[in-house]
Amino acid sequence: MSDWSRLQESLRRGVSLSDRQAVSLADIEDTASLAAVAAELRDRGHHNVITYSRKVFIPLTHLCRDVCHYCTFAQTPKKIGQPYMTVDDVLSLCREGAKLGCQEALFTLGEKPELRYRAAREALAEMGFATTLDYVKEVARRVLLETGLLPHINAGCMDADEIAGLRQVSASMGVMLESASERLCQKGMPHYGSPDKEPSRRLRTMELAGAAAVPFTSGVLIGIGETRRERVESLLALRRLHQRYGHLQEVIIQNFRAKPGTLMSAAPEPDLNELLWTIAVARLVFGPSMNIQAPPNLSPGVLPQIVAAGINDWGGVSPLTPDYVNPEAPWPHLERLATETAAAGKFLEQRLTVYPAYASDGPRWLAPEVETAVLRLSDAAGFARRDNWVPGEEHPVPGTDAQLLAALPSAAVVSGEVRDIVRRCRETAALNESEVTRLFNARGADFSYVVAQANQLRQAVNGDTVSYVVNRNINYTNVCYFKCQFCAFSKGKQSENLRGRPYDISGDDIAARCVEAWERGATEVCMQGGIHPDYTGQTYIDIVHTVRSVTPQMHIHAFSPLEVWQGAATLGISVPVFLRRLRDAGLDTLPGTAAEVLHDEVRATLCPDKLNTAQWLEVMRAAHDAGLRTTATIMYGHIDKPRHWASHLLHIRALQQRTGGFTEFVPLPFVHMEAPMYLKGTARRGPSFREAVLMHAVARLVFHGLIDNIQASWVKMGRDGVTACLNAGANDLGGSLMNESITRAAGSGHGQEWAPALVDAKIRAAGRRPRMRTTLYADASEERRQAAFAAAPLVEVFSASAGKRQRSKRIGRDSSEPLTAQALPMTWVQTSPDSTLYESVVLMAACN
Repeated sequence: MSDWSRLQESLRRGVSLSDRQAVSLADIEDTASLAAVAAELRDRGHHNVITYSRKVFIPLTHLCRDVCHYCTFAQTPKKIGQPYMTVDDVLSLCREGAKLGCQEALFTLGEKPELRYRAAREALAEMGFATTLDYVKEVARRVLLETGLLPHINAGCMDADEIAGLRQVSASMGVMLESASERLCQKGMPHYGSPDKEPSRRLRTMELAGAAAVPFTSGVLIGIGETRRERVESLLALRRLHQRYGHLQEVIIQNFRAKPGTLMSAAPEPDLNELLWTIAVARLVFGPSMNIQAPPNLSPGVLPQIVAAGINDWGGVSPLTPDYVNPEAPWPHLERLATETAAAGKFLEQRLTVYPAYASDGPRWLAPEVETAVLRLSDAAGFARRDNWVPGEEHPVPGTDAQLLAALPSAAVVSGEVRDIVRRCRETAALNESEVTRLFNARGADFSYVVAQANQLRQAVNGDTVSYVVNRNINYTNVCYFKCQFCAFSKGKQSENLRGRPYDISGDDIAARCVEAWERGATEVCMQGGIHPDYTGQTYIDIVHTVRSVTPQMHIHAFSPLEVWQGAATLGISVPVFLRRLRDAGLDTLPGTAAEVLHDEVRATLCPDKLNTAQWLEVMRAAHDAGLRTTATIMYGHIDKPRHWASHLLHIRALQQRTGGFTEFVPLPFVHMEAPMYLKGTARRGPSFREAVLMHAVARLVFHGLIDNIQASWVKMGRDGVTACLNAGANDLGGSLMNESITRAAGSGHGQEWAPALVDAKIRAAGRRPRMRTTLYADASEERRQAAFAAAPLVEVFSASAGKRQRSKRIGRDSSEPLTAQALPMTWVQTSPDSTLYESVVLMAACN
């Protein structure tokens, strides 16, 4: 067996090359065999995705103290109109780029021109800056603050203080090593006379950047007189730095292009084989996870071959500005780039200037102000958000990967790994966290396959029927002493500045709302609230008694696991005992809320004083053991990641396998607008539309054979959004609600009630059959259906202000007498003879 054959086996087993083994690659001429292994490693680390960053190229200054023999970017003062771009010009360019979907502002500039040119020094002094890097910092700060674009700064060699200053205003930085060969700095070579191109200085900058935890970009320039061995040694120099600091987010393989007017205008350019050889070797040296990039504009017409050699990134591509470093090479149109990437069997995905692994670990790699900007532009995996859709807002529903793929060549194939995981879901086989995480990370053809398979399972299990329940939400108080970072609903001493005033409604008001709901066709009342410091377990028992006394046939779906836990604790009894008391009082089922994300790593930040994962599951298990069915939820899209979602689903799956007590799974996308953690800059803007659709699809797959009903929340997703979910595994639209407080408090603009006639019409428009159901998924009676479709307009509710003590949850009358809404101790005031808007003034019963 040859040395190369042994190396191939070692690489396929996941063993990294030693320095000696890497250098030996310089003698291997078989580019095709190198590329085959490189592509295999690339797929292991990046699956079917090739990324790019949509950017604005900002040539802040063309002045440079160096004189590289191949460069046309650097100019002398006499050849340019002004030494530096003005701040206003930069901001104008970035705002134009933002309109075109750009998220990166690439700052490119000559190195320390003030050390060579008086014109640079005078221009800086006139603007009030001592150095070019001082000016870069100010312009980048303005770009970040005023346009939302993320600066990436290529400022050349820097010291520790300069790096620290620029880290405060940029998401990433970069310096091309080009070559670690000192020989190229000798007289007659391309770097002669360019002090900043000395390899030791550039490597020192990268070392300082690593110590400062800066996501950093570097790479090699091939074809400028270096040998293949020198190329490998350059890659190894970069690898050593990365092994020490972990900060090298990408390695660029850039091919030299001869430019007229330079000292190297007649120099031969490297051929395609040389480029492919270097790309493959870079992948073999750095392994599966590194991002290996090749600029697409420098190699037009051969992009599929470049993909096949092992890259996973095209670098920055601008729909607005040219490549000022290589002006002779225009960027490919993004549609063309997507087409050529698809022809190579890959999906083109947009990223930020900071790569996903670094964006997802912001506290380590980003300054706080920059991390906030990154969070607002990224999805849960750290890729770029491609659209402006957010839960709870009236934005048009964007296209998904499936629609993007429709116009592309069919060469893109579904990953064998994804096919295998989906097959095992269909077989209800055991699943692990990494497998479910892989489904959540599906993009391109993999995404389309996951969604299509989920939809097929929905068809097999539920047919074309889409169900919903006519119900009423009653949130009896928004006073809460817990400090969940996502919640804009609860009101306490730490949240008085959020939407709405603190309230606490009485038993009389609860009764009135239940009676009105019954008269309007409801079969269910759903009740939850904040954890009022004066509430006890008896409060919840009183609520059940009140509802049961005035609406004996109403299904009572009430109390989150947190309320159950707190209620049991205040009475000094166990959770199972308290659940039995609630059941005996008339409670029918429990909502599976307060789950948020069942992963204590997330909960430690999201809701640190709430139930932990084990406690939530304990309440659900106890409820099921008591004969109380429950729903299950996930509230996602804030600080969580796909692996957390996978863990959550598997916890639910395991409990369902034991108890069979869950009736449905309800994904609840995070509504960000008024959420405290978003306002503090520490959360994303909810899930992307792709993620929201995928959550329903993956849930359908993971819960196949265990939980038959996947619900889409119209309050969160919007009425058009839930239609997309119906084609991704969902079969239920939840409740018509009548009143909804929690999501609206977070900033949602979607309505409080979706009338049954409108729900039916939406379902039929989607090509499905509507079915009005009960909480436990039986058909609603014809009497309930007729009442729902003939319902009178809702009376506007009035929630009385909260006091230090809770209001009684008992009704102040003999509950055995016949009761109507008009008979309750409330005053109904019609605002005008023809008005449908009513105002209610609640006459509160005396507190206990």
